[in-house]
Amino acid sequence: MDGADGEIPAYGVLRQVTAAAAVLLARNPSPMTLAGTNSWVLRASGAVDCIVVDPGPDDDEHLDGLAAVGPVAAVVLTHRHADHAGGALRFARRVAAPLYAADPALRFAPDGLETDLDDGRLLTAAGLRLRVLATPGHTSDSRCLLIEGDDSVLTGDTVLGRGTTVVAHPDGRLADYLDSLRRLIALPAGTAVLPGHGPEQPDVSAVASAYLDHRLRRLGQVRAALARLGPDATAGQVVELVYSDVDRSLWAAAEWSVAAQLVYLREQG
Repeated sequence: MDGADGEIPAYGVLRQVTAAAAVLLARNPSPMTLAGTNSWVLRASGAVDCIVVDPGPDDDEHLDGLAAVGPVAAVVLTHRHADHAGGALRFARRVAAPLYAADPALRFAPDGLETDLDDGRLLTAAGLRLRVLATPGHTSDSRCLLIEGDDSVLTGDTVLGRGTTVVAHPDGRLADYLDSLRRLIALPAGTAVLPGHGPEQPDVSAVASAYLDHRLRRLGQVRAALARLGPDATAGQVVELVYSDVDRSLWAAAEWSVAAQLVYLREQG
């Protein structure tokens, strides 16, 4: 994750970000994951145990580092993608902690707990209260987690610390994503962004507003591309025209977002 000075913090070093949240950066950099996946370690002041959010890929070195941070009371997933959830089940079993997820296939409940992440649910562990916000769009199961009393929200891939995210069509839907951004915009000013990738940001409302503006501009560009290419243009054809300013290594991912935009526009008529 890029620090405030633009440098990437050391892999495997737990870095405190807010009073309640510290981050351990996974060594899985790529154009999609930026410097790597942010695994968040949450605990109230004085608490012995912790909550781990997004254990990340199934990587022994990274999971060993997370297991060493202290007793784990709960493991929580922001969404199902493997760079966040690939190591989650193995990690939860290792530390004998419940695994909370919106996707039933990823849940683990060693004590028979209900480990869903329904909208509005309040999770209490490690001296903290986490409020679940359903924020579909990047994926259908995307969740954000508001840390009550910490003025911060974990956003997974719904809002990143740098750049923009992908609407992962067909699982992700643009209409849902626009609604999710509006929900984040409505959070109190000064609520810090603790993202799944990239550096933390000071104000989720400002970042989500910029994301919404970007999405609406891109949507306008896709409309213009369809007017030029014809209504039956493919996502790939639109990407070549609209995303000419984007590195070609990201075009495959851009096709997901464009496919979602095309569905949105065609549903709108």
